[in-house]
Amino acid sequence: MISALGRHEVSRFVLVRLTTDTGLVGVGEATATPRWSGETVWGAQAVIQNLFAPLLKGCDLADLASIRERMDLAAIDNWFAKSAIEMACWDVLGQNAGLPVFELLGGAVRPLTIRNRFSLGAYAPAVAAERAAQRVASGFTTIKVKVGTGPQLDIERVHAVREAIGPDIHLTIDANGGWNDEQARYCLERIQDCNVELVEQPLPRGDYTHLKKLRQDLGIKVLADESCFDEIHLRELIAHDCCDAVTLYPGKQGGIAQACRMAAIAGEAGIPCTIGSNLEWDIGAAAMMQFIVSTPNVQIESIPGDCLGPSYHEFSIVKNPLKIEGPFTSLSTQPGLGVTPDWDLIEQHRIQ
Repeated sequence: MISALGRHEVSRFVLVRLTTDTGLVGVGEATATPRWSGETVWGAQAVIQNLFAPLLKGCDLADLASIRERMDLAAIDNWFAKSAIEMACWDVLGQNAGLPVFELLGGAVRPLTIRNRFSLGAYAPAVAAERAAQRVASGFTTIKVKVGTGPQLDIERVHAVREAIGPDIHLTIDANGGWNDEQARYCLERIQDCNVELVEQPLPRGDYTHLKKLRQDLGIKVLADESCFDEIHLRELIAHDCCDAVTLYPGKQGGIAQACRMAAIAGEAGIPCTIGSNLEWDIGAAAMMQFIVSTPNVQIESIPGDCLGPSYHEFSIVKNPLKIEGPFTSLSTQPGLGVTPDWDLIEQHRIQ
């Protein structure tokens, strides 16, 4: 994956194995990517082992609010590390109840099979066009193009993809905060004829003032992602009236429960949410699917997201992976997160 953040070629993430006094074992995943959230696998491992684990030993897993509060008081941010622990808690709670996590969250509000968009890296225009056409041929109806890697190439890439996929396929773009205000205006004015439906994170995170003005001046629809990690960020986006939709997912939000809460807050303000991805492994993707199918305001039907992370990787780290076929990802009804780690295989690939 190539984007304004650089190249992602190898996934180095952290897995959490949580053991209870009843013998149940839960699993979580910290999809740590330093260019994106600032977290590293080494930092995540250290904060989990040395700070969070001692604080949480003996806690009641059902008291997720208390667990979250303890972690938040011990360390700010560290979203993905906190999420990995919370995922493992949900996994145990589901196993104990004999239910998938989505049932514990109130039940499914949509089918267990979802349609994804395809996120196309910031490739050379000709390569981007070819790969976009291939994805459309395989059934994708929404293509997201990465931009923010240089104005002229960004413009050429978007035009090339639109020409390759035709006028009827939905097209969105994602700058990952890689443009400044001047670059965003320059590029967006020159791709107006491409019928881009959503512009994801055109400006750096936290720049609410310029984002509002950009949206107003150019009449674009903005999807906020990197600018929305916690509830305060979300409320600032709402107060500044600078986005049309928000991307949420358990890792970025520090857990499934907080992602659900933020989706509800956005819904109260009339702002739809969708799902984003950090190219998760099987465990992180399973947690995302539990969130998607149980959360009404994750409106993937009108604003497709993507939960395809496992398909980017060479092999699966679980014995019963999510079913991913073309644009579709399906969640099982097995208890907990619904995936069983292959610990022997995981051990073989441990970072030494």
